[in-house]
Amino acid sequence: MKALEVQGIDVFYRDVQAVWDVSFDVEPQEIVTLVGANGAGKTTSLRTIAGLLKPRRGTIKFQGEDVTGLPAYRLVERGLVLVPEARQLWPQMTVRENLDMGAYGKEARAHRKETLRTVLEMFPILEKRAHQNAGTLSGGEQQMCAIGRGLMARPRLLMLDEPSLGLAPMLVKQVFAALKEINGRGVTVLLVEQNVHQALALANRGFVLETGHLTLSGQTKALLGDPRVKEKFLGEAAL
Repeated sequence: MKALEVQGIDVFYRDVQAVWDVSFDVEPQEIVTLVGANGAGKTTSLRTIAGLLKPRRGTIKFQGEDVTGLPAYRLVERGLVLVPEARQLWPQMTVRENLDMGAYGKEARAHRKETLRTVLEMFPILEKRAHQNAGTLSGGEQQMCAIGRGLMARPRLLMLDEPSLGLAPMLVKQVFAALKEINGRGVTVLLVEQNVHQALALANRGFVLETGHLTLSGQTKALLGDPRVKEKFLGEAAL
């Protein structure tokens, strides 16, 4: 049984279509990345899977169950969790309060102490900043807090939208190392990332979105060697 199946979704913002007939799947404990230029439909796809948008056509299955159109909080309860672009923390709340908010689901609340211990082991800086308001953290610390909040929901599939956005190269390495560790703990990962080379190096498979359409897919090693990917996303040095 696949962790996620997206089948032929069309997504609109009012009368403007953003995604056309997009289909892809994610296997259990796999890392899959969606890559593409700005405006390609990557964030729209994640928001639709997460229940924040409803597709006008197509279906979304999570662990074999049709979840098309379910609200976001119901999907979180099932273990389908989105870490949104730009962190979207509560800036006037402490780091600990932000993390606790991730564990609002019944099952997550029951395991909150255990999960918190795991999150703080993975991101020890968050323990040092526990009583500090999230809005005063550095960009890298905020991203760690956002990922930690997502983990507090005890995801089976964790989706991340541009986790390296605005981070220094050293912090990007830390974030990607954390994603590898999260996946190693048995969490399936679906990643949207502006750093195409890093994303393809981390993931098992990739799907390329262009202006709302899927145009390429395959094992990431093959995509890294594809001249079309090199030309559009990796720059002249890769050719």
